[in-house]
Amino acid sequence: MGSCSLLSLTLCFLVLFNCCFAQIEQVSSRHGRQQQGQRRSQHSECQIDRINALEPARKIRSEAGVTEIWDENDEQFQCAGVVVIRHTINNRGLLLPAYSNAPKLIFVEQGRGIHGAVFPGCPETFQSSGNSSQDRRESSEDQHQKVRQVREGDVVALPSGVADWFYNNGDSPLVLVQLLDTSNPANQLDQDFREFFLAGNPRQESQSQRSSYQRGQYEGQHGRRYEDESRREQQERSRNVFSGFNEQILAEAFNIDTKLARRMQNENDNRGIIVRTQHELHVISPRQSQEEEERQQESRRSTRRRHEDNGVEETFCTARLKININDPEDADVFNPRAGRLTTVNSLNLPILRHVQLSAERGVLYQNALMSPYWNINAHSIMYITGGNGRIQIVGDNGQAVFDGQVRKGQVVTAPQNFAVVMKAGSQGLEWVSFKTNDNAQISQLAGRVSTIRALPEEVVANSFQISREDARRLKNNRDEVGVLSASRQSQYGRD
Repeated sequence: MGSCSLLSLTLCFLVLFNCCFAQIEQVSSRHGRQQQGQRRSQHSECQIDRINALEPARKIRSEAGVTEIWDENDEQFQCAGVVVIRHTINNRGLLLPAYSNAPKLIFVEQGRGIHGAVFPGCPETFQSSGNSSQDRRESSEDQHQKVRQVREGDVVALPSGVADWFYNNGDSPLVLVQLLDTSNPANQLDQDFREFFLAGNPRQESQSQRSSYQRGQYEGQHGRRYEDESRREQQERSRNVFSGFNEQILAEAFNIDTKLARRMQNENDNRGIIVRTQHELHVISPRQSQEEEERQQESRRSTRRRHEDNGVEETFCTARLKININDPEDADVFNPRAGRLTTVNSLNLPILRHVQLSAERGVLYQNALMSPYWNINAHSIMYITGGNGRIQIVGDNGQAVFDGQVRKGQVVTAPQNFAVVMKAGSQGLEWVSFKTNDNAQISQLAGRVSTIRALPEEVVANSFQISREDARRLKNNRDEVGVLSASRQSQYGRD
């Protein structure tokens, strides 16, 4: 009897200890996330009085393509703590392997190709059926980590520090628009984006100019004492990572001769960061039908994870890195008279939990509107992919910080909590928004699920000094959600 009581008491203590430990762990985890948020907010300053629709500020030509970089020193990008880059890769063009100090989202605007990402410590699961030998040096068999077919409309997520590459095996240019989140807690360096290339001889212009810009401002006030250091730093950044190693040590590390080690350093390579392969690139990859079947299976698994996720189903080695947001059938919001919205976040692409980014694809038909809204928990960087239209962004003082026409290829940033409205022009309006939260949320101001509709009539009437009838119309005249069809006044061009 005494032993049973002792056992019961022991079990009670164990349960109590586990509960307390779980609570402490939960509080610690929440505190850690809060610290990360504070650290992130300290990186960025959002004293914005004016926002512009921007086009690329720098263009770097390579042998088989072009790289365009938006001005990372512009106020809107400094506020959001991001950098936007666009790569245009020609047929048989290879964007050289590199890794970055910041996580990134990549939107495939045009074309198709192959993407490879190398996760440290993961096995080489793709194997060819060549002649094998006990000596790997004499074997014609190749092994490498998984490669993925990408196509127009794909969103690819990549954590910081993971090396990746792209190859264009299609007939048209492969256009990649990528956002790097330099204010993400994963980046412990500074606000500069840094691409560490594993091959080639990249030009200095392809690296960040944010620190040099800030240093230039400081030097303008305090002299030019950093000029020599700046020149040395730029020279160091214009080569791949192997260039800085001693060739003897490099040869020893790879068990090769020094001649091959010097070739790895690419000192006389002037092809840039997008190079043309000598012949069609052949890598181990599943047939297209197999990949489609795998994509459908993964989609079904993702649906189950939304309800049964215990945090261990997906590791980095098997993580799904991409999802397509171009298919109208996958739209989260659809209005046959107005357009559609498709969202990708950590619920349907779990890798985004680690990247802490998400994206939204928007399509508005002629003269349709995106319901006025604000971003609750993220900055939104909007890249216009087609058509034309008008965007207005309003700050906390009730003044418009942006009110202008936008067209394909421009970027506009809507800071967190700033109110936004979008209206398509005669050609419609299409865009993709990169958001600095893995589960970004918006609050709509008009329509069936809007903030105004959720308010009591008396509150609306007294707030705007209008009658209850007008308040009722204000609340209920729009039954649409998210995307709003053009009104009669808009259709006939009347005010």
